[in-house]
Amino acid sequence: MLLRSISALIGAPLLLILTYLGGPYTAFLAAVIGLLALHEFQEIAHKLKVKIWMKATFIGAIVWLLLITLDLREWMFPFLIFWLLISLGRMGLLYPDVLIPEVALNFLSIIYTVVLSSHLYLLRSLEQGRSWTLLAFFLVWTTDTFAYLVGRAFGKHPLAPHVSPNKTIEGSIGGLIGAILMGLIASQVMGGMPLPFFLGLSFIVGISAQIGDLFESALKRSAGVKDSGDLIPGHGGFLDRFDSMLFAFPIVYYIVLLLAAR
Repeated sequence: MLLRSISALIGAPLLLILTYLGGPYTAFLAAVIGLLALHEFQEIAHKLKVKIWMKATFIGAIVWLLLITLDLREWMFPFLIFWLLISLGRMGLLYPDVLIPEVALNFLSIIYTVVLSSHLYLLRSLEQGRSWTLLAFFLVWTTDTFAYLVGRAFGKHPLAPHVSPNKTIEGSIGGLIGAILMGLIASQVMGGMPLPFFLGLSFIVGISAQIGDLFESALKRSAGVKDSGDLIPGHGGFLDRFDSMLFAFPIVYYIVLLLAAR
């Protein structure tokens, strides 16, 4: 418990400071989260007896990060198509030594970790990006906190018993209520968009954050591990701490990009 508290007291302010500073600081933060999460994902895949394409995935991750940080964003979609073709082509060339599970997990390894985490930097780069990114953090944290407190106090009906037996429908609803309350506060503090926009954004993030948490739990259960890693004392790995964020960053980025940052 002490290690967990110390890690939170150090990690949360560092996270907020690097996000607040923006530019290369946030780019560095997003890259560290993505690359360490990629390493943990590959460790989980290894436990699933799946061969990892170490060189290919590392090169792909670095290329993606360079595209983002050098503002070559018109190459983002082509990169994803190329990476898909490379993954499928490897099976075409090496079958039956390479099968669908290996292709799927190696393709997903970059998408789930580096691509999703890079949206932290993309979101921070938008107009008013500092406010939107901090809102994403607080929406996820509020969702997690309310889900835990409400679930512990009133939870009776399991949400996904085969994935996370302790999570309940009541806790999930509590998390959504917490996210909406944070959206109400944000609408007053940030302004610039009507209240329904903030409420809708908060509701969607509240759902996506919980789905991100459940997906990572399912991933760990499939590999028979409790934590994705041990890099954060008292908290497990980077995937354990950022599973909800990985889903939230792209959601907030594209909603803001399409509806607010015009």
